[in-house]
Amino acid sequence: MLLLKFVCSFAWADLEVQAEERRTIADLVERLELDADERKIVDGWLEVPPDPEGVDPQLVPAEHRAAFVKAIENVITADGVVTPREREQLVLLGQMLR
Repeated sequence: MLLLKFVCSFAWADLEVQAEERRTIADLVERLELDADERKIVDGWLEVPPDPEGVDPQLVPAEHRAAFVKAIENVITADGVVTPREREQLVLLGQMLR
């Protein structure tokens, strides 16, 4: 769920979650085989951004950091447009995860 909180947070970086970003997140939800309650939580994060306090890079285990960055890249590039804010936040996250 931490990964999904991060990707949903990044989907909101430009203040709007695009349809392509939603599809990319839905694909990730399917691959992770979330249960109905977890899916509801993710759906909520696509309607209202997750609480920023829960999106703490220090919570990401070292062995999962590269996967987090890749999943976030997939979401922010899904709509074919990477805004300067999205790029800036991804770079910042990468720096924080080192």
